[in-house]
Amino acid sequence: MSTTKNIYFASDLHLGAPNHQQSLAREKLFVKWLDFIKPSCETLYLLGDVFDFWFEYKKVIPKGYVRLLGKLAEFTDQGIPVYLMKGNHDIWLFDYLEKEINVTILEQPLIKEINNKTFYLAHGDGLGPKQYTFKLLRKFFFSNFCQWCFARLHPNFAISLGEYLSQRSRKAHKSEEDQFMGEEKEFILLHSKKVLTSQHIDYFVYGHRHLAMVHTLSQKSTYINLGDWINNTSYAVFDGKEVSLKSF
Repeated sequence: MSTTKNIYFASDLHLGAPNHQQSLAREKLFVKWLDFIKPSCETLYLLGDVFDFWFEYKKVIPKGYVRLLGKLAEFTDQGIPVYLMKGNHDIWLFDYLEKEINVTILEQPLIKEINNKTFYLAHGDGLGPKQYTFKLLRKFFFSNFCQWCFARLHPNFAISLGEYLSQRSRKAHKSEEDQFMGEEKEFILLHSKKVLTSQHIDYFVYGHRHLAMVHTLSQKSTYINLGDWINNTSYAVFDGKEVSLKSF
């Protein structure tokens, strides 16, 4: 694929957290960013945790987020592809957004050629060595049995429970978001190095860590974490030649 416009990447809005007021302010700011990039946007990738919690019942979805969803629909209606990667907080995205606003939901890491550069795109959760408990829980949450059981709960209780557990999980790992832990402890970075042993990737682009950073893996390969929109309001842009990490 070649492009004369830009490819944009963002992640970790965590809409819904920590409360309605702060979430709404963050959503409005993100929509302003979407308006800012739209004239130059070829494709938009949202790499996970757009929502702090999400679950789709057959007839019910969580309240809110109408400004964001309307703006994404505006993108797709005008022929701008939008890809939405599942994160560990919005793992229960199913088919509603695909049907309603024509975004493409991604569940697994995506390797894609863009303008003669190879991209590896993922949220980042569950990648790399160890993390055995987390990987086991992730597998359980992806299971049809878990999703069926959760859907049996009344939405008023279930969504409140999900929001509580989601914020509790995020707070428990907040200390990890503030600093680079070193190459031997950054699981996503270690995963990227492993991928490089079997194939060439020009740019690894992830969310999840909330730490906006660019790290050189080799002379021809770069690791990028998008940061978040809670503290950083950061994003990445590919202009057809190179990827830059920026703040709005």
